[in-house]
Amino acid sequence: MILDAQPDITVVAEVPDGQAAVDAARLHRPDVVLMDVRMPRMDGIEATRLVCAETTSRVVMLTTFDHDDYVYDALQAGAGGFLLKDVRRDDLVHAVRVVAAGDSLLAPSVTRRLITRMVAARAHDETPAPPSREPGRPHPRLASLTERERETLLLLARGLSNAQIAREMVISEHTVKTHVGNVLSKLALRDRVHAVICAYETGLVVPDELS
Repeated sequence: MILDAQPDITVVAEVPDGQAAVDAARLHRPDVVLMDVRMPRMDGIEATRLVCAETTSRVVMLTTFDHDDYVYDALQAGAGGFLLKDVRRDDLVHAVRVVAAGDSLLAPSVTRRLITRMVAARAHDETPAPPSREPGRPHPRLASLTERERETLLLLARGLSNAQIAREMVISEHTVKTHVGNVLSKLALRDRVHAVICAYETGLVVPDELS
């Protein structure tokens, strides 16, 4: 009802579970899929992985964040962002438009909570901690980036928009778009959400810095 009421949005399918979501995405090829995390037959993480691998659809997860430890895995599976289930109507509509336009949806405060919970959830497993940063010695994964591109990645990870990055770096928005495109291309990242994850995993930023 909320989305269909918008003149620029058409709901092409509604389905009851993850497998049906994958089937519908294959059939309809929607611009955006709103995906729950916990569903019968197939959970939202696996469904997201398949949708992102097999279609050009962008996925936004719907989750009760305080009770769900699966958001990081969903983003790794290819989701372009996530919304809380108590999202306001206007924010839901805005989110669909933002993701359909190719951007991602992670507010800085939510990013900090996401990474902090991810670290806590993996504190006892075998995943190594992100490498500590050494001034002048970027992580090998970032070696292909220029200094300006690394600066752009850092500001992306802090949740800044293109306009804010332009003001911070004293360059034009067109140049920012070029830097962002280079970062995503060189690091084989799907979108800004995955840029945030990459920035954390390479030690470029740590949770306490994301504010």
